[in-house]
Amino acid sequence: MKILMSNDDGVFAKGLAVLHETIASEHDVTVIAPDRNCSGASNALSLHQPLRIQRMESGFYSVNGTPSDCVHLGVNRFLKEDPELVVSGINHGANLGDDVIYSGTVAAATEGRYMGLPAIAVSLVGKEGKHFETAARVVLDIIAKLQRHPLPANQILNVNVPDIPYEELQGIKVTRQGRRHRAEGMVEDTDPFGRQIFWYGPAGAEQDAGPGTDFEAVASNYCSVTPLSVDMTAYQSLDDMKAWMAK
Repeated sequence: MKILMSNDDGVFAKGLAVLHETIASEHDVTVIAPDRNCSGASNALSLHQPLRIQRMESGFYSVNGTPSDCVHLGVNRFLKEDPELVVSGINHGANLGDDVIYSGTVAAATEGRYMGLPAIAVSLVGKEGKHFETAARVVLDIIAKLQRHPLPANQILNVNVPDIPYEELQGIKVTRQGRRHRAEGMVEDTDPFGRQIFWYGPAGAEQDAGPGTDFEAVASNYCSVTPLSVDMTAYQSLDDMKAWMAK
């Protein structure tokens, strides 16, 4: 299978290298990734600057843009043939619950789906990043399943893997998104010139982390696989909204 691989941690990230090594053992993989860490970039596109692509010694391609730029450029112009799958990751850190709104990792996958391709986003849940190999093996397993049972045309898979040895995984759970509490306040400080600056504070704690959620699965040492819809229309509200507008 021809696979386009990207991430948001940047072209030099360990998770990307480990994922490539594992997946390339069985598939034809091209890596196009940002030249820097783009965590939190969401679906941003570089509309006001030209994009440049450079081949690295590793054979990976580096782009001076966002994760979405990398996938868009790869599919729409750079690759001679369309890939059959887009894989984004391995992100160092969770993309659970509300995180998917901001995640550049998930955004690279959704960009692939916008381009008409099936896509997977994968993250390793933990601060230390010891077991990227576990997440890579999980992705290899999921790719095999997707070859037999393709994704619906409007969905991607958001995969979160606990940072433990592969042998300690309890299995894979299909989950729904949980939800975090409101994020903690901004951190106010001053720069060396005495000017006021602000930093984002920690992400909010889990609010909805009960049975069936991605939070609950990972906390129980399961891999969480959440199908995400690219079409964000709130279909359950359409009839009520039409009636409200008609009044």
